[in-house]
Amino acid sequence: MSEAPTFEIFLAAPPGLEQVLCQEAVEKGFQQAKAVPGGMTLQGGWPDVWRANLALRGAARVLARIGSFRAMHLAQLDKRARKFPWGEVLRPDVPVRVEATCKRSRIYHAGAATQRIERALHEELGVTISPDAPLRLMARIEDDLCTFSIDTSGEPLHRRGHKEAVGKAPMRENLAALFLRQCGYDGSEPVLDPMCGSGTFVIEAAEIACGLLPGRTREFAFQHLTTFDPDQWQKMRQSGALNDVSPRFFGSDRDAGAVQSAKANAKRAGVDGLTRIENHAVSDATPPDGPAGLVIVNPPYGGRIGNKKLLFGLYGALGQTLMNRFSGWRVGVITSETSLARATGLPFLPPGPPVAHGGLKIKLFQAGPLP
Repeated sequence: MSEAPTFEIFLAAPPGLEQVLCQEAVEKGFQQAKAVPGGMTLQGGWPDVWRANLALRGAARVLARIGSFRAMHLAQLDKRARKFPWGEVLRPDVPVRVEATCKRSRIYHAGAATQRIERALHEELGVTISPDAPLRLMARIEDDLCTFSIDTSGEPLHRRGHKEAVGKAPMRENLAALFLRQCGYDGSEPVLDPMCGSGTFVIEAAEIACGLLPGRTREFAFQHLTTFDPDQWQKMRQSGALNDVSPRFFGSDRDAGAVQSAKANAKRAGVDGLTRIENHAVSDATPPDGPAGLVIVNPPYGGRIGNKKLLFGLYGALGQTLMNRFSGWRVGVITSETSLARATGLPFLPPGPPVAHGGLKIKLFQAGPLP
């Protein structure tokens, strides 16, 4: 029996956190993981694609590189696209949308390239082409090499499937997972977020501790490919090792509506029994009984929420509360403004790399253990 073919798999990550995602992939047993600009690559087969979507918390989406060929002009692209073995991956009954990009190539018109590929798919395989199709085929023509990738995720992977209520400027789940990892969180210590909003950090930390798979409750685009095996997938989805965890995940927010949303999100995620989320101001935050752990917080930056001048007092109150009450705890603060981070008065290390988030560049500032 011949071995199943392997191919390159690309996992998108927030720029600046590619190496952090690569570390997660290596820990979870993915082979030949390599950080590249905008994400990471690995070699694997279709089961690896499924598992990457299901189990990697830091990935934004997973692309399967299904093949490539040289094309110097549109007629050649048309001819070779018609001969491409689409039926090995795509189903005639599943609509597809095609997106092409051209860079440093003799084929320079992305719209014309898209049309040729769409026509080849429709006429050779019978696929319906639709701009609203959930299944996306991506063609990158660079240096006259046309590479085809399937977006196997569909909805972005930060949409875990159980977070319905969100605040004004929510932290994406995959970004929260990467920041937790940068802070050294491994699931074994308490986590507290004194400005928890819709509860992303608290819920993500609880799920990590429990061993819950991030994609356990959602659908993926790869389920509509010819390569999909429902039985194997069902076994994979049930493979998460559930750890016995005590309640040690704490959140609070001064917005009563945010607190209710966070509680509802924790319940949908199945971790409400492990979390305690309360309604009070950051200056009223107190450490729970037991060992010290990690305080991680994503305060307003002033870019989209609040007046920046008024935020210096908020950051000052945060820093004072942590210095006065959270001896022995480590701290991670995410903000777009170094001046706001300094307003906490906390002894931060040099910040992490800038990360794009909602049109801003944010950084993780770490301190501690606090004296």
